[in-house]
Amino acid sequence: MVKKSSKKQDAEKAKEVEETVEPTNEQAQETEETVEENTTDDVEETKEDESPEQSEEEKLAEKVNELNDKYVRLSAEFDNYRRRTLKEKMELSKSAGEGLLLSLLPVVDDFDRALAHIDEAKDIDALKEGIKLIYNKFNEYLKQQGIKEIEAKEKDFDTDLHEAVTKIPAPTEDMKGKVIDCIEKGYTLNEKVIRFSKVVVGE
Repeated sequence: MVKKSSKKQDAEKAKEVEETVEPTNEQAQETEETVEENTTDDVEETKEDESPEQSEEEKLAEKVNELNDKYVRLSAEFDNYRRRTLKEKMELSKSAGEGLLLSLLPVVDDFDRALAHIDEAKDIDALKEGIKLIYNKFNEYLKQQGIKEIEAKEKDFDTDLHEAVTKIPAPTEDMKGKVIDCIEKGYTLNEKVIRFSKVVVGE
């Protein structure tokens, strides 16, 4: 009786072991499936992560190409602008005095006419009057160009306007330190001195 009971117990234990092993195998299989799924998900996520990075690189490359194209265009435009302005400056420097010379030509014409008749002139007063007219015409032209004569005679000596050539004793007390005579007239161009008056100063 004891032997039979022992065999029966051994059989029951073996069965329990088998039942215990089977779920363990099932769990192992499930674990393998889970690992495979996780691995697959990780690979897919990695691919998804790589995709935006490649897209970002492409965008940066396009941006670089676009900026490079703009730079090339701007460089070409600036080069054209530089050449054009240089050409304009050269042309301007060549013809800068054209307007001034054209305005002077009528005065030159007046002098030519006066010289053509000066030897035949019998009326000296008329000749003088003609020369004065030409002179006044020329002075008017200078004023139109912004050139003005510096007043000097009997004015206080001013080093900003006058250049003392010599000094002489003043004829009167109130003429000391003043301009006695103007040897050469001075001029300003738009309030800037372009030639000092050469004067004689009393002392």
